[in-house]
Amino acid sequence: MENSNKLIRFDWFIKKMLRDKSNFKVLEGLLTALLKKDIVILNILESEGNQTSETNKFNRVDILVEDENKEKIIVEIQNERESDYLERVLYGSSKVIVDYFKLGDKYKEISKVISVSILYFNLGTGKDYIYYGTTEFYGMHTNEKLKVKNKVVQIDDKGEDKVNFKEKVNIFPEYYLINIERFKNTVKEDIDEWIYMLKNSEIKKEFKSKYIKEAEKQLNITKLDQKDRRSYEKHLESIAIERDIMSTAKEEGWIEGREEGREEGREEGREQSAIEALKLGLDIEMVAKISKLSVEKLTELNKKFID
Repeated sequence: MENSNKLIRFDWFIKKMLRDKSNFKVLEGLLTALLKKDIVILNILESEGNQTSETNKFNRVDILVEDENKEKIIVEIQNERESDYLERVLYGSSKVIVDYFKLGDKYKEISKVISVSILYFNLGTGKDYIYYGTTEFYGMHTNEKLKVKNKVVQIDDKGEDKVNFKEKVNIFPEYYLINIERFKNTVKEDIDEWIYMLKNSEIKKEFKSKYIKEAEKQLNITKLDQKDRRSYEKHLESIAIERDIMSTAKEEGWIEGREEGREEGREEGREQSAIEALKLGLDIEMVAKISKLSVEKLTELNKKFID
């Protein structure tokens, strides 16, 4: 019997279901928890990132959002499995700036870009599961942060001009890298509830962050019609195959020692890939074809790690 609480993967949701405005709250909830301010999505922007091909170089979703200060921000959700990932993230954020800056506009009209990368693979080395980066300027001799202020003219109660200087908001792109594999399933704050969902395709009853319950409804796998279900299963199969290939390549390239030791490593890698595929909801017969493990072995793994 199918688990009625099983949720679809977030990457597939973004690519296939986010054009429906009734689903906006799911992404708003994730971004609100991550950025720690209320996010309201106004529109899904047309871009190369909205193409449906999974191998497309610009595989991303560009979203125009409005924050609590009524400022418009372009948020770039990226979920790609490839080498040179940081270079691609840099290219993607730069391209968004250029695409939405019209010839003749003043430079102050340049849109702020926030790039949120949801990674289903380990990027670099480090112990944290959320990394943040942006561009700031510091003195080479004093190490103090450079502060740039804008002149702001306001009319006071007497009707006279009052000049103030307000520190300029950082206009450089901001980057958030969420590493799903490094998350240890320990929930301490709102964003942890969402990352738990991203990793486990599950939302616990005690979760209470904004729109998390809406996500539980919208991402429920039982809501998919037959056509979408076939498309989703094909997506899961592609992910499982790619993980198996990457796991095998890693073991053959990195594990040194006796041949029997390498074979043992390959077997362990196949089992780990199979466990991940089972967690994603693939049936045992399909996983058997992908992993080359027996149905009996997969049944054993399913009982041990999934049930």
